[in-house]
Amino acid sequence: MRNIVLLACVGLGAAACTMNEPTEADRTAREAALSTALRDYEPAGPPVDCVQMRQLAGNKSAGDAIIFEGTTRERLWVNRPAGGCPDLRDHALVTRTSSDQLCRGDIATVLDPVSRVTYGGCGLGDFVPYRRRAS
Repeated sequence: MRNIVLLACVGLGAAACTMNEPTEADRTAREAALSTALRDYEPAGPPVDCVQMRQLAGNKSAGDAIIFEGTTRERLWVNRPAGGCPDLRDHALVTRTSSDQLCRGDIATVLDPVSRVTYGGCGLGDFVPYRRRAS
């Protein structure tokens, strides 16, 4: 099993090397998408390595980030995988962890929830906490 995982990682690394670098317009659009998604929120502390799974209720992509929603609308965490991550629009993010936490370095796979076809994956980065702005 270890060999299969290694081969998959080597294959993903080679694919990543052939991808085009995003243009300045792409980066600006991604930052705008993230800013829009976070318009009602403000940073709530320094980045953390892990978040308890029981604190998470869902996720969505915004620009080049994944927004992990909390169990209430009061809190969320922004994660920017270092190598990027496929867009989650119309897709599901599947994570596997051996603990009750989702942590930096955990691998997330993006797949179609109906056909179960995978569209890639990403290694998670730090989780930046945000809280809803006071009205």
